[in-house]
Amino acid sequence: MKVSEYVRHDAVGLAELMAKGEVTAAEVEAAAREAVRRVDPRINAVVETWPADDHPVPGGTPLAGAPFLIKDFGIAMAGRRTELGSRIAAGHVARSDSFLMRRFRRAGLVTLGRTATPELAYSITTEPVLYGPTRNPWDPRRSAGGSSGGSGAAVAAGAVPLAHATDAAGSLRIPAAYNGLFGLKPTRGRVSMGPALDEGFNGLAVQGSVSRTVRDSAALLDLIRGPEPGDPYFAEQPSRPYAEEVTRPPGSLRIGVLARAWGGRRTAAPVADALERTVRLLESLGHRTEEVTVGLGADWEEFVLANARLSTANLAASVDDLAAALGRPVDSSSLEPATLAAHRYGQRVSGPEFVAALTIRNRVARSLAGYFAAHDVLLTPTLPQLPPLLGTYGEGEEALDGLGWIDRLNDRSPFTMAFNVAGTPAMSVPVTADSGTGLPVGMQFAAGYGREDLLFRLAGQLEQAQPWSGRTPAVWAGRA
Repeated sequence: MKVSEYVRHDAVGLAELMAKGEVTAAEVEAAAREAVRRVDPRINAVVETWPADDHPVPGGTPLAGAPFLIKDFGIAMAGRRTELGSRIAAGHVARSDSFLMRRFRRAGLVTLGRTATPELAYSITTEPVLYGPTRNPWDPRRSAGGSSGGSGAAVAAGAVPLAHATDAAGSLRIPAAYNGLFGLKPTRGRVSMGPALDEGFNGLAVQGSVSRTVRDSAALLDLIRGPEPGDPYFAEQPSRPYAEEVTRPPGSLRIGVLARAWGGRRTAAPVADALERTVRLLESLGHRTEEVTVGLGADWEEFVLANARLSTANLAASVDDLAAALGRPVDSSSLEPATLAAHRYGQRVSGPEFVAALTIRNRVARSLAGYFAAHDVLLTPTLPQLPPLLGTYGEGEEALDGLGWIDRLNDRSPFTMAFNVAGTPAMSVPVTADSGTGLPVGMQFAAGYGREDLLFRLAGQLEQAQPWSGRTPAVWAGRA
């Protein structure tokens, strides 16, 4: 199989070719490895590739034999390095598979390697000291986003059709938006975080993927959803497979449009233009839209402070565990300035402050649940700005304390975090910017708890009405 043919298919399409005997799994894997070899020197998205896995690849699934990459964070693969994008974990090898990795294996995915992430997934741009910056395939001078930036760049460049991603504050949706991909953050409790964790970042973090087509993400979520023994809670299972929802009409939806970001961050003109075009498209498809104001149940400063306390306390505990297990110091030789500042801040969070932050989490969840009682879907830009130039996001980070860094994260990505706090599903859908830059813009759609089915229906309709997979970025495996 030639790379130029390989990149024309999504993961489901490749699996169908293999099932029909039109191409072998070995030929598909060889094409994928060649695609990685062609594009990665220009984007630095894949930090390590592995020889062919000696585990047998199961057949009979919608993704059997599809090439895949896992993020270097939030997942463990037995015998493979898991370094979390950080010098403090450099060289660490996982002893066993996490539950999610077992499900990826059972899905028949062929995992080629791991993708780049910012240090400890603690930024919305992927520029770690350990492996260097990941570049956006649409414009290699720009950020690919984070924290699943390596996965986003690799998929957008045609290296693999879909890849693993995580999301604790927008880390899946942000690279989807910056790289022109589809990415859906599932409901809290949809995918197991075990066995090492009962929940990630007190329920803020979830597991998912980024892909070039909606059906790939739907098929993968069908294969990885559901509880594992010992999970503290789980989301109710859907009445039908998500893969079927993609082709079902969503009906006429009540869609609220939140154009102004929480916190007051100004939206750039190309993003605002894309939002207006998306609203017009939705109305042409029979949906009812109205501009809305959505309360968070807390003012912005309370919201940011609560997130800072929850995330930095979790970070501090993780860093201390890593340092003890690997015999590493917790200082500037092992951590970047922003991460070290966040660690120090997290160590000072008291028990009562942590509980107060959980109370804010509850208030936000209750407030947004009330909104979804009156509207089916909320539409926002995924991000208020286009991808920044590499090297600009972290300017002045040495002067920031832990709260200052979290404030910067929330300020640069003000639309995404609320749905992590509330635990509700949210997706980023790509739209082409009319800005003269040629860069993609993502639109975020959020729904009530457990309503991934509704989002997949809407995404499938939008994909058919305005296909986004026809355009390819400057760095594209099929042209190399």
